[in-house]
Amino acid sequence: MFIAMNRFKIAPGSEAAFEQVWASRDTQLRSVPGFISFNLLKGPAGEGYVLYASHTLWESRAVFEDWTKSEAFRAAHRNAGDNRAMYLGHPELELFEAVQTVTKG
Repeated sequence: MFIAMNRFKIAPGSEAAFEQVWASRDTQLRSVPGFISFNLLKGPAGEGYVLYASHTLWESRAVFEDWTKSEAFRAAHRNAGDNRAMYLGHPELELFEAVQTVTKG
């Protein structure tokens, strides 16, 4: 299992607009081989920003990397720069390989 996360620092007062951008975008993810799930997470407010993270779960690093090279990835990120005013800096990408998984069942 592989997890890809992006951390976003969002200008205070822009939370609703940021969440709407994500809710209304065509992620293309449902049709991507190896994709498992996506979450948009809202974190705490810091000094002058509100922290968010996008969290995607993949079957493997290889399928994630295939996604990043695909036309679906380009289509999903085509308008990413349209809302720069709400972002405080660039997203911070973090990549993780699962070394242990515990499930309820």
